[in-house]
Formats: sequence, structure tokens, C-alpha cells
Amino acid sequence: MTIDVLAFATSPRRHGNSETLLDWMLDAMKGEGAAVEKIVVPEVDIRPCRGCNACAKLNRCIQRDYMDYVHDRIVEADCIILASPIYCMGLTAQAKVLVDRAQVFCTRKYVLRLPVVPPERKGRRVGVFLSTAGQNWDHVFDAAIPSVKCFFNVIDVRDKDIRYLMVNNVDEKGAIACHPTARADAAALAGEVAAYLQEVGVA
Repeated sequence: MTIDVLAFATSPRRHGNSETLLDWMLDAMKGEGAAVEKIVVPEVDIRPCRGCNACAKLNRCIQRDYMDYVHDRIVEADCIILASPIYCMGLTAQAKVLVDRAQVFCTRKYVLRLPVVPPERKGRRVGVFLSTAGQNWDHVFDAAIPSVKCFFNVIDVRDKDIRYLMVNNVDEKGAIACHPTARADAAALAGEVAAYLQEVGVA
């Protein structure tokens, strides 16, 4: 069985530092034999959550847009990767739209008491958060982490199955290419994730 990797590039600046970090990891995942799909969120039709709570009755979002496809893929994937740069100490607006539209999973799980993934797949999924920031502060990623954890929790990825690779002090486009360890760290993380999923019987 092939590892199914679903990745979200959420920066409005195409091929910037966070997307480059994502591409390095995806290339390494392909080298591990994984099947990889990358969705560039700013280029698809994902509308903001309306806060209407219709999903609590319908078990689906009332809006018909690209999230119809994304919801199904989130359920199917073994590894979900969210890549976002830090804007104003948090996720990009594009990443936050994706996170907010995961509300349908939250209501499915906690209101309707229905499974998000089949019971046999719990504990056999990995979430990865990749991020870059221009500032060199140690705390620059702190405000984004709660939203990331919430996103992965509602799609049935346990806290202990979330991996992080966050690179600060890379501001200008392409700056990450000069970082001394980022590319190797991305490859190492891909190897770790593939090995874990193989260990739990996904591949």
C-alpha cells in the first residue's frame, strides 16, 4: 500500500520560502515511494466559513466549492501537510480559511458524534506543519500553533502524531535556499514520517 500524502501550500506568494520547504519535503516523500498531491490554496475556490452551523445538521458544509473535494481528500490521506509562512505572528489568511472550513469535521466529531475516519485508521495518520518567518525571534511561531493543533485534532490526527519544521530568519523570497539545514531537515522529516507510517502498517 502506498502512503497517501496531501499537502497544502497556503502562501499568497508562489514559490516562496514556505512552499520551497514544502516542495523539498514532498520530493523526499516521493523518494520514499509516497503518492503526493499538492493543493495551492490561493489558486482554488475555498470560501470563508459563514459560521452558519448548518454542518451540525447536514454533516457537510452548505457551501459548494473546492472544499467538497478537499474534505474527501483529508479523510483519505495518511499524511496531511500544512505549509504556511507567518504573517503578523499567525497563519496566512489563506491557511486560516482552510482551518476554519474544517469546522465541518469539528461538528461531525463533537456535535453529531460521528467518526471522521474509520476507527482502524485512528493513530495511523500524521500531520505536518511547515512554516517560515522573516523574523528571528524564538516566539515567532507560537501564535500559529494552537490553530494548527486544532486543525489536526478535528481531522483525527493526534497531538503526538503532529510533526513540526519551522524556519525563521528567512524573509526575502528564496532566502531559504541559503539556510544551512532547512533542506536536509525537510528530507529527514520526510524519512521519519514515511518510517512511522510504515511501522503502523500504512505502507
